[in-house]
Amino acid sequence: MGLLDVIGYLPDHSSMLAYLTEIDRLVWGPPLLALLVGTGFFYTFRLGFLQIIRLPLALRYVTLSGRPEKGSLGDITSFGSLTTALAATVGTGNIVGVATAIKTGGPGALFWMWVAAFFGMATMYAECMLSVKYRTFDEKGQVSGGPMYYIKNGLADRSYSGLLAKIFAVFGIFVGCMGIGTFTQVNAIVDSANITFDIPVIYTGAVVTILVFLVTIGGIRSIAKVAQLVVPTMATAYVLGSLLILFLNIEQIPSAIALVIRSAFTRTAATGGFLGASIMMAIQLGVARGVFSNEAGLGSTPIAAAAAKVTSPVKQGLISMTATFFDTIIVCSMTGLVLIISGSWKGELAGAYMTNYAYTSVLENAGTYVVGVGLMFFAFTTILGWNYYAERCTEFLFGVKAILPFKFVYVLMVALGAFLTLDVIWILADIFNGLMAVPNLIALIALRKVVISETKEYFAEMEKGS
Repeated sequence: MGLLDVIGYLPDHSSMLAYLTEIDRLVWGPPLLALLVGTGFFYTFRLGFLQIIRLPLALRYVTLSGRPEKGSLGDITSFGSLTTALAATVGTGNIVGVATAIKTGGPGALFWMWVAAFFGMATMYAECMLSVKYRTFDEKGQVSGGPMYYIKNGLADRSYSGLLAKIFAVFGIFVGCMGIGTFTQVNAIVDSANITFDIPVIYTGAVVTILVFLVTIGGIRSIAKVAQLVVPTMATAYVLGSLLILFLNIEQIPSAIALVIRSAFTRTAATGGFLGASIMMAIQLGVARGVFSNEAGLGSTPIAAAAAKVTSPVKQGLISMTATFFDTIIVCSMTGLVLIISGSWKGELAGAYMTNYAYTSVLENAGTYVVGVGLMFFAFTTILGWNYYAERCTEFLFGVKAILPFKFVYVLMVALGAFLTLDVIWILADIFNGLMAVPNLIALIALRKVVISETKEYFAEMEKGS
């Protein structure tokens, strides 16, 4: 059963799909691409290439982030915040999203994912730093933070701040319930369970729905506990499997990278099951799928960052920045290179099936488990992370009393996601992602002086202390 069968029995399903595709192209047109990459470009230069110069410091902070700082406020440790963010980002975007981007946009799409991630690290730093600076606490004493709060409180002197914050929160709920948070993840889980273990969709969908309900009902602490256990373990297993494939085909890596770079600036010709792609298509798919994967500029990760027990907004910004590095620069790159080296991007397969074929062509049955089991766990933790994000957006709009009803709606969307079709799912996710990013990026530009001054002050104090 496809999405259109579920939501309307519309007379012309193909025209609805074409309509959504046109909206997607409009949303992810040159203006949004320029705003997204341009914001990261601006912060990269104004912060002195912080994502390179300060990356060693950020990684050192990550190793020390398992304990809360003395005198800090928050709900979870900085490490818990980071793994919650990674739980929401390391998922279908790294496995299915990369496959979808390369299948449609060609190998050059991977290059544009790298570009989006590099500048996105600076964006991620800025938005997470602001989130800690402007966070508040709700009537139950739980942290409330994220773009809706730094828009409302940081831009309190601007007449549009209240409306802009509400727009972000509305689209944040849509992304959680109908975009990254549910449909794409559940679809990936049921497909993987079917491919790997031949389990019927309805059984997998039912189990996932029940597990999501049991975990999310416990709130951010429950989600963080699961994320801290699952994310490092599964990420390590997936990375090791990918490294083994790349090592076994080490002589092909230079030519694969050359193809990625060459395809980023020239049209990719049709070959096998690949229909060909223009440069603009490679850019659009690379940036869009890059954002889907690492969420830099989207405004989601700052919601998790706000919950961290940390005293310095700059320190948490640096820690959160590494999520983009781990997610795209490492995990997505490995997936993309395996897809290219295996030649699976030229075939007829798509999505999880395409990635599964690439890994099994080298690792045989073990490859099925690396992709299948890894994808199921990654997607499951993404569902959990996005439940928290959308929950905080709901609380911002409707108050604490709306959180419990929202959880039931979210679980219902998880159940529905098992029966939706892949093409419409990704189009809807792209549309909502783009619409959510716009108000956040506007706020990041408007609050640029705050980000720059706070950063300079922090490092000046650090130099004095040393």
